[in-house]
Amino acid sequence: MPVVDKQEDASCVIETRGERCGGDETVARKQDFREEMMMGKIPDDYLPPKELWPEYIVPGEFADTPVELNLADFLLDRHIREGRGGNPAIKFMDKTVTYSELQAMVNRFGNALKDAGVESQDRVGIRLLNTPQAVVAILAVEKIGAIPVPTSPLWAPDEVAFVANNAEMKFFIVNAQLLAAVNTAKASFTAGTRVITIGAKPDDPAAAGCMAYEEMLAGGAQRLDPVMLKGDDVGIILYTSGTTGMPKGCVHFLRQCVIEARVVNRYVYKLKPGDVLGGAAPISFAAGFGTFTLIPFEGGAAISLIPRFSPQDMMELIVKHGITVLTGLPTAYRALMKYPDFRKYDISRIRLFTSGGDALGAETLEGWKKLTGKPIWEGLGGTEMLHLVTSNTMSPEPVPNSLGKPLPGVEVKVLNTGGTECKPGEVGSMLLKGPSGTLYWKPYVDDNRLLNSQIKGVTNGWNQMGDAVYTDESGNIFFVSREDDMIKSSGYRIGPAEVEEAISKFPAVADVGVVGVPDPEKGQVTKAVIVLKPGFEPGDRLSEAIKEYLKERIAVYKLPRVIEYVESLPRTPTGKLLRRKLRE
Repeated sequence: MPVVDKQEDASCVIETRGERCGGDETVARKQDFREEMMMGKIPDDYLPPKELWPEYIVPGEFADTPVELNLADFLLDRHIREGRGGNPAIKFMDKTVTYSELQAMVNRFGNALKDAGVESQDRVGIRLLNTPQAVVAILAVEKIGAIPVPTSPLWAPDEVAFVANNAEMKFFIVNAQLLAAVNTAKASFTAGTRVITIGAKPDDPAAAGCMAYEEMLAGGAQRLDPVMLKGDDVGIILYTSGTTGMPKGCVHFLRQCVIEARVVNRYVYKLKPGDVLGGAAPISFAAGFGTFTLIPFEGGAAISLIPRFSPQDMMELIVKHGITVLTGLPTAYRALMKYPDFRKYDISRIRLFTSGGDALGAETLEGWKKLTGKPIWEGLGGTEMLHLVTSNTMSPEPVPNSLGKPLPGVEVKVLNTGGTECKPGEVGSMLLKGPSGTLYWKPYVDDNRLLNSQIKGVTNGWNQMGDAVYTDESGNIFFVSREDDMIKSSGYRIGPAEVEEAISKFPAVADVGVVGVPDPEKGQVTKAVIVLKPGFEPGDRLSEAIKEYLKERIAVYKLPRVIEYVESLPRTPTGKLLRRKLRE
């Protein structure tokens, strides 16, 4: 693969088109797929044809990223070589793990995986709770040159089986508490996948036939040299949450993982030794992988892990672990705001609050700032893009309801249905380029399912995000809806997020999801699916009260024509609403 060196040439180079353009801010290129990729470990047809790949942008300030690297060496070993081995890396309950202690565990488990037959670029599944063992497992897999495949702890057996087979996992590392779905799925495994359990009791019948992480860790050798790979070897395969069918595998190369970690940390989190990053995103899934593995260790910071979120546990860990940066879903911040003992805890050490994954809303932003004196900085990311692509940290203050501006190295344009760039305030489709991009794993299986997704997802090198957005005069980006979720009623285009935010303010509403449902006259009408707070009874009288309340807050054509009450809403592990299931 040709390498662009910042010292040699700082101009913008689009290598696939043979064009050169002025400017010294970025070096852009579409990576070549090496002829000898992974020494034959990954067949050519496991990735889309090169002409369907996105164009990857490398910010000029990070063009010095090594051509040969190992992700665990970059995130872990580097800090020990530079004298930070005694610094805290993980804080979990009452325990602190230093960088040197983490390295020792990674080395032992990595050697055990090698002894069990894991080779460079083999895939290893991860289905783990937020514990130190999850970090050890991911970094050990990376250190021996293999590819971690994080999976959602909430996936059903059919989804587990699909991903295990699709990724051709050699091993699947699973917490004992999460074994049930895997055991049900095992009968459908076709790649000879073996299961490694963490925390299983020796006499637990559910763990019969599995290898034990604890025994492997105890038997692994102490010394482990990292397997150095090319920057365009696969670093991780992240599967989408399955909001539109079976999960899609998204490929990210090692160089992209390093660059994304450097960009996000420098311009969003700004983590350094002494910082502690806290939150509840699952490490064993896309958002949590980036948030708690890539970015904090890039900066030599520590992470605070919480196995399961609750307002009380989160507040206690903020104090106990000395959290300095807190990240969470809007739903988590709203839960914390409602926690009656919130003001009893000293959170003054926290210098930055961030959010993503769902609409924050102006009310939550204002309420949090009033409560704490500090804002929440919102951003936009995606599994296909590895992590964040925009953030409000690119402005002096967060702009209410905005996703912020593009991070350095990210280019964004908004197009209308005619393919023309939208003016400020005009809703259109969001396209972008950045350090990472949409590249689907095994596109030809299932009758070219993901080849079609790749064609739809990348146009002339631009990633089609599938988001309907608009910008303001200052370049801030405002989310309207997923394009597939946009409600089209009597010629109007209705973004469900706006309707949800209005309904959520009604005193009886605990949670709400809005979708469009077919209507013979209007094409679609708006339907609200509502979870009520304790003490409220569903019925026509309450529905009419909600509609009357909404008439003063949203346009008449946006009012829900149908209201349904349920016990809970289907959400992903990161809190995103599964509108597909609501429509079904």
